[in-house]
Amino acid sequence: MFTGIIEAVGQLTTLQKVGGDLSVTVTSTELDLSDVKLGDSIATNGVCLTVVKLKSDGFVADVSHETLSLTGFAEYKVGQKVNLEKALTPTSRLGGHLVSGHIDGIATVVAIEQNARATDYWLSAPHGLLKYIPYKGSVCIDGISLTVNGIEQDRFKLTIVPHTAQQTTIVDFRVGSQVNLEVDQLARYMERLLSSGANEQTQTSNVSMDLLAQAGFIKS
Repeated sequence: MFTGIIEAVGQLTTLQKVGGDLSVTVTSTELDLSDVKLGDSIATNGVCLTVVKLKSDGFVADVSHETLSLTGFAEYKVGQKVNLEKALTPTSRLGGHLVSGHIDGIATVVAIEQNARATDYWLSAPHGLLKYIPYKGSVCIDGISLTVNGIEQDRFKLTIVPHTAQQTTIVDFRVGSQVNLEVDQLARYMERLLSSGANEQTQTSNVSMDLLAQAGFIKS
């Protein structure tokens, strides 16, 4: 689990295809790796990656075919800047929101507008994900926990203050940039619970009607 509060910006220094998957090397002089061991998770542009090798200035991780199909990793090149966050611990401050590192899809920057000292970024998202993005709710963009400040038809707005832009890869966003999107987990869990509850209620009702019919109280 992560918080969406970026600890450092790194760079992809190698991208090697291995049996249909991808082995990547991430380099960063800013990320403290002193407490990281093999098997630990590090969110890389919002994607939860497992450390398979540690280096003095970075780490190596494998990117599965499934991850390649859902994230920007399929298009990344050597030199790509990435946001980095180590997995949270029980004593970590939850400064953003709970982030799983499991990407739901790709969002696209469709407009950038100045808003005093801040900048508004409008992004479009796959239609099936828009229902999980409420006004003033949380989303995770390339690993960054952000608040939704506007909703219009098939797009949503993020207002980015200068500090956030300077400490993350947002400073490099342009119209047309494609980014990893993870919607709020609570919205997904709520939908699942509500749909399951409705199905169970329908099934229970059908069983009850069958029993009443068998007992002769109603006609089947």
